[in-house]
Amino acid sequence: MSAEDRRRPDRGQAIGHGVTWLARWSARLALVAIGFWLLWTLIGRLWVVVMPVLLGLLITTVLWPPARWLRARGVPAALASTIVLLGGLVVLGGVVALISTSIASGVPEIADSATRALQQALDWAAGPPLNIREGQLDQLLQQGIDQLRSSVGSIANSLLTGVGTVTSGLVTGIVALLLAFLFVKDGPRFTPWLRGVIGERAGGHVTVVLERVWTTLGDFIRTQAIVSLVDAVLIGLGLVVLGVPLAVPLAALTFLGGFVPIVGAFIAGALAVLVALVSNGPTTALIMLVIVVVVQQVEGNVLQPVLQSRSLRLHAAVVLLAVTAGSTLYGIAGAFLAVPVVAAVAVVLRYLGEIIDRRAKPEGEVPDRPDDPDHVPDARPPGSADGA
Repeated sequence: MSAEDRRRPDRGQAIGHGVTWLARWSARLALVAIGFWLLWTLIGRLWVVVMPVLLGLLITTVLWPPARWLRARGVPAALASTIVLLGGLVVLGGVVALISTSIASGVPEIADSATRALQQALDWAAGPPLNIREGQLDQLLQQGIDQLRSSVGSIANSLLTGVGTVTSGLVTGIVALLLAFLFVKDGPRFTPWLRGVIGERAGGHVTVVLERVWTTLGDFIRTQAIVSLVDAVLIGLGLVVLGVPLAVPLAALTFLGGFVPIVGAFIAGALAVLVALVSNGPTTALIMLVIVVVVQQVEGNVLQPVLQSRSLRLHAAVVLLAVTAGSTLYGIAGAFLAVPVVAAVAVVLRYLGEIIDRRAKPEGEVPDRPDDPDHVPDARPPGSADGA
């Protein structure tokens, strides 16, 4: 046997090395999985705190550009934050007031149309083929009233549950607004403070990741606004073409509902169909239902995944799976927050990939900065936010 054959490991040693390597990586992956499970459990326990923070960050992405413009012109941070927050609330209140006024002015017309439609339905039921007499209608109405009385208890419990949910949502919204004010006012001081706490080298990496995540959140809000605007325009055009009253407020409700996944689009579409039914009759309502279903299907399965996959650098299938998983685990809030959370995780993974690629450079290749081989240059697009 030659010296080279003696140095070469035999088959048993090679298998042993492979098993050892697999065992080491299995143990590491198991520890990582346990860490993720603990983090997931902690987030679930602290969801009442995590939810306002996430909503506050999303609100901050909308408020930060005008606040930055004001601060660049010498307006104090607290005053600029107050101005943009109050301005945003005034704009939102104005939209709600405009919708309410339009609805109030159109209610009499809709009520008259509903009365005529109800009378036509009663006349049709009294004729062939149903031939329902007025006494039979009264009997059916009394049965409905009796059934309603017997269900008062369950209805009251449902109303109390709904009131509790609405109250919790209001508290979450108020806390999110207060946090958004603080984020806008003190956000730019966060990353320097963080670098001072954890050190310049680690803080540099964390700062780059946070700035990229911040840019991703802004892209998400802009994409969601575009999708909601397309929905509102298409459904509003359908209402106008069909001659349905309250087209403008219904289109505005569709735009606002686009920011609330699943439930928002469903409620806005149902209102459009209902108004078409009571004002223009069942034929118009059926056409409106087809328009709403087609628009929402195109928006949910084509437009939103494609736009978000491009702006957030996520595959359309990942966006769909994220929304499905988020809605299953955490309901409406989970559906809304799933995509930005997954996009933020993707940003972190891409940054780690950059670090690994730079550490795996060929031996003779000079790094970007010889004094810090771990450094990754800031790859933010020009004009991106400077942190909040």
